[in-house]
Amino acid sequence: MYSSLEFRKSSYSPNESACVEIADVPGTSAVRDTENRHLGYLTFPSKEWAAAVNAVRLQA
Repeated sequence: MYSSLEFRKSSYSPNESACVEIADVPGTSAVRDTENRHLGYLTFPSKEWAAAVNAVRLQA
C-alpha cells in the first residue's frame, strides 16, 4: 500500500454520496469508494484502468 495518495473525485460521479475517487501513482491507478474510504482502495495497472474507463464510456 502507498502511504500518501491524493485522491480526486471522478468527474463521472453524479453526487457526493455515490462517487468513486481515483489517485494516480506512476504506472498504477488507485480507486476507492467515497462512502467507504475506511475500507481502503484497489489498485490497477494504469493501462487496465484506462481500458475499463474507455469501455464504460463506450457503453454510455
